[in-house]
Amino acid sequence: MSEKNIPKHVAIIMDGNGRWAQARGKKRTSGHKVGVERAREVIEAAGNLGVESLTLFAFSSENWNRPKEEVSYLMELFIVALNREVKTLNKHGVKLKFLGDTGAFNSKLQESIKKAEALTENNRNVRLNIAANYGGQWDITQAVNNILRESPGIQQIDELMLEKNLVTHDLPPLDLLIRTGGETRISNFLIWQAAYAELYFCDTLWPDFDSNQLKKAIDAYQGRQRRFGKTGEQVSQEEK
Repeated sequence: MSEKNIPKHVAIIMDGNGRWAQARGKKRTSGHKVGVERAREVIEAAGNLGVESLTLFAFSSENWNRPKEEVSYLMELFIVALNREVKTLNKHGVKLKFLGDTGAFNSKLQESIKKAEALTENNRNVRLNIAANYGGQWDITQAVNNILRESPGIQQIDELMLEKNLVTHDLPPLDLLIRTGGETRISNFLIWQAAYAELYFCDTLWPDFDSNQLKKAIDAYQGRQRRFGKTGEQVSQEEK
């Protein structure tokens, strides 16, 4: 992996916690617990590699349809992990931000989110974005509604206006989208932002995805030519 051409914004769909646990004869919830530990390692590794912004898909707007026991466990795990990890994140200069409709969470979790964001607000080393109760279709819909609310009677919405109202409006463009766990879809995650992102799918279940796996994904990213609609010859000429 080259130290040059590190993606500025990496997003990860952390898939496979439940299957990892079930393969070991454990409850699905135990996989989520191990998944939090793995997230800590990957966050640190991303910062060390020079990634400016890391977005983790922690809980989708469709995940409410999972078994109630699992959803309740995830809510409690969020609170425990936030309260336990935020001081370490702050110490390392990580700015934490939640992306999604967090108003749907219980008051205890909402309070933990507010405190964590406030504590790390002025940090500049790396931006950690937790997508929670997030969906790409929701993101686009709420962006359109924001525009209509702020500009009544508007006749046309362009791409720039919409992008300014997405939850990622203050982040670098998405460069690399990683999904663990063997599935090859993006599952309503950053669907606008991923238009020209490089996609990387791997069979590794999230609890087994470590810093070396992250480097492997970035290495694959660096081996690709990003054309943005141009020909390969045009891009090669521009890179000279």
